[in-house]
Amino acid sequence: MRRAIITVFIIGIVLVLSASYIVGDRLSGPALRAIGAPPPDLQAQPVRIPTNSGEYLAGWFSRGNPGSGGVLLLHGVGADRRQGLDRARFLHREGYSALLVDLPAHGESSGARITFGAREGKAVRTALNFLRGQLGPQEKIGVIGVSLGAASLVLAKLDQPPNAVVLESMYPTITEAVANRLDLAVGPAARHFTTLLTWQLPLRLGIWPSELEPLTALPSLGAPVLIVSGDRDLHTTLAETKRLFQAASEPKDLWIVEGAAHVDLYAFSPEVYKSKISGFLSRYLRSSN
Repeated sequence: MRRAIITVFIIGIVLVLSASYIVGDRLSGPALRAIGAPPPDLQAQPVRIPTNSGEYLAGWFSRGNPGSGGVLLLHGVGADRRQGLDRARFLHREGYSALLVDLPAHGESSGARITFGAREGKAVRTALNFLRGQLGPQEKIGVIGVSLGAASLVLAKLDQPPNAVVLESMYPTITEAVANRLDLAVGPAARHFTTLLTWQLPLRLGIWPSELEPLTALPSLGAPVLIVSGDRDLHTTLAETKRLFQAASEPKDLWIVEGAAHVDLYAFSPEVYKSKISGFLSRYLRSSN
């Protein structure tokens, strides 16, 4: 009887480990897909930006009015540059230049694995350098990052920070992000299995969980920041968003979107979004400061 219990226990452990490995493989697997041509109303051109690692970022660049500045748009995990399309249209109408890129292992960009902000951060540096090169040193640069895109920017640890940053629905630490998603997918008890997924990071990706903590890196961002999240977001909770805001350095603003979960915040409330984001970007990209 005792031997049978031990055997069942071992089988259970093996099954749990196997399942966690499969889940980890799927979560970090590439989200590659064909995108096609940019929509005519954006007046954008396709770009292919080489990286220092010998790979490339695919994207669209829409040139705005001289002196208006430019904005880099960074999408969430599993998405691609099209997630920022409505934002880019709104920015284009206001005269800004806009660069939309597929993060590594997303869309049409190269890459074998999603790394939850680590290697994506290096790609953000490349994209910002490209945008600065297109606009020239006199133009100011902003960034709008959504979820993974926001984390990638913060984790990039830039030597030359942007002039304004909007961080939407960003996770504070990878451990909390995984725990929240397990809770939503399976139930609160599943949080106990968080370690079974995060321990795979160094084995599978060569990255330690401690390298994926935007909360720790945020105070050194060096740019005016607007932190945005829905008050019903359970992927990044309201309490976690407030911790991020507290950690950020001045100047900083916080916008909690009432009634919004972990959704596209532009689509949730387009007119309010445009008003809030336009005011923030104009303050820092078009002022003489």
